[in-house]
Amino acid sequence: MAIVQWEPARELTSLQSEVNRLFNSFFEPSAARPSGRRWSPALDVVEREDHYVLRADVPGVREEDISVELDGSVLTISGRREAEHDEQRAGYHRVERVTGEFSRALTLPEGVDADAITAAYDRGVLEVRVPKPEQAKPRKVAISVGDIEA
Repeated sequence: MAIVQWEPARELTSLQSEVNRLFNSFFEPSAARPSGRRWSPALDVVEREDHYVLRADVPGVREEDISVELDGSVLTISGRREAEHDEQRAGYHRVERVTGEFSRALTLPEGVDADAITAAYDRGVLEVRVPKPEQAKPRKVAISVGDIEA
């Protein structure tokens, strides 16, 4: 019998592999979910001086299949990417690109002007510009001399 030094990292790697296998099997297509795995587009949020820029990667999604809605202070980007192949058609050996509906929701700061939000779509990237709300600005109060009433 050989003596082998215990390596905790090896145990963690094994555990990570099992967890990955579990999650992969959960998201694989099944009879209960014929549309396949759910997907969520990658989203960047960038703060500029007077507005926020949200960029979502939605390749393969037509402009008319994308919706941008504001409900209260929650901005929701949703849509649907259709499959480009027929499940029964021969010639497909592996299909990895996820199709179906997606939805991303972000809470915006209070006071955002909903009418000033703009969205543009170009080459698979949706860009939403959200103006920052007007901040209460400090106001200088003039001090008068000698007019104090008792």
